[in-house]
Amino acid sequence: MRIYTAHLADRRPPVLVREGFSVWALIFGPLWLLARGAWIAGALSLCLSVVLALLAPLALAALAWLHGLFGNDILRLTLALHGYREEHVLAGRDEDAAFGRLLAARPDLLPDRLA
Repeated sequence: MRIYTAHLADRRPPVLVREGFSVWALIFGPLWLLARGAWIAGALSLCLSVVLALLAPLALAALAWLHGLFGNDILRLTLALHGYREEHVLAGRDEDAAFGRLLAARPDLLPDRLA
């Protein structure tokens, strides 16, 4: 089972963020942040990656490790800055199963045409 946090905001669809280490954030770092909508954190991380690549390649590996460890937490912070509230902690074998549990617990989140 994987653990997800559900983030809700008025008139916007819920967003699920997985708990734990992110291999994709480790591999792609700033690009992963940018792709997930964390623009400020992604841009700062990209600038830092370029500087570290030029000055200290070993520090770049440490930054990649930090992306893996804290990437999902950075996404949670970005969602909070955009008005989302962390309201639920869900478990599921994948994101779809966790989203199904969210909708079972909160049927008010279903669009009117599906309810």
